[in-house]
Amino acid sequence: MQTKKLGQTDIEIQPLVFGGNVFGWTIDETKSFELLDAFVADGFSMIDTADAYSTWVPANTGGESETIIGNWMKERKNREQVIIATKVGSEMGEGKKGLSKNYIHAAVDASLQRLQTDYIDLYQSHWDDPAMPFEETLRAYEDLKKSGKVRWIGASNLNAERLMESIEVSAANSLTGYQCFQTHYNLMERSLYETTLEKICLKYNLGVITYFSLAAGFLTGKYRTEADLGQSARGGGVKKYLNEKGMKILAALDEVAGKYETTPATISLAWLIARPSVSAPIASATNTAQLTDLKKAVQLELDAEDIYLLNLASAGEPDL
Repeated sequence: MQTKKLGQTDIEIQPLVFGGNVFGWTIDETKSFELLDAFVADGFSMIDTADAYSTWVPANTGGESETIIGNWMKERKNREQVIIATKVGSEMGEGKKGLSKNYIHAAVDASLQRLQTDYIDLYQSHWDDPAMPFEETLRAYEDLKKSGKVRWIGASNLNAERLMESIEVSAANSLTGYQCFQTHYNLMERSLYETTLEKICLKYNLGVITYFSLAAGFLTGKYRTEADLGQSARGGGVKKYLNEKGMKILAALDEVAGKYETTPATISLAWLIARPSVSAPIASATNTAQLTDLKKAVQLELDAEDIYLLNLASAGEPDL
């Protein structure tokens, strides 16, 4: 299987990352173990999560996903065979959020305890914290790297101006900057990344991993009418895509999927993998059939005609 170096780090990843937001939300620990086993059995290794997964579930307090991953690694004794990416900064309860030095130090220790490991491969700022100077945040990460608790750092959800500012601050202060950028990017949502962020990531050789790679499930093709929205807990999040543009994209996906005798989900991920600036898409699965579709994307090489058809259907932003 092909691998890609993640930016300027020493991390080599396969072009598919398992999204751990479903662990402790739409699937329990037993099912999570089953899917994680199936993921690594085929040679994949990177798992993305966050300390805040899944605070939005009633009775959850955050850390549920990290806890499940930690239990799985302990039981399987496979910590050295997997790459763990997690995030800090989201709301974790009263006063527990942001990117201050003190909070980052406290949060990383909590994540390490839940993950039952002594290091995190990629530690990411989950959201921008405009009130906190980048220098303080990056110095905190520098401390964590020197202590061995964190190997590399990344950022998510920064706009282009703030991403550039972080790069400039790291250079001016001789600090290790963000080496990976996690961004919202898929066939339905192209313009933000392609018009402002992509050129920065390419210029500074940042690894790029995409979230909402399947547009919260819309690009699987299972949501085509409002009657379909009740199929899963995520259905409500795709109602905004049930418009003319969304239908055009699904039609293009159906056409290309028919050509390769595969599914829209596989084609959607293959389109992302084909983008030169993208290191890997993040995608979640709640059953083995879904996971099989995701993994097939890595072996599927779209031709120029396929990419043209998909680009044409998805040009511009959805009509929200």
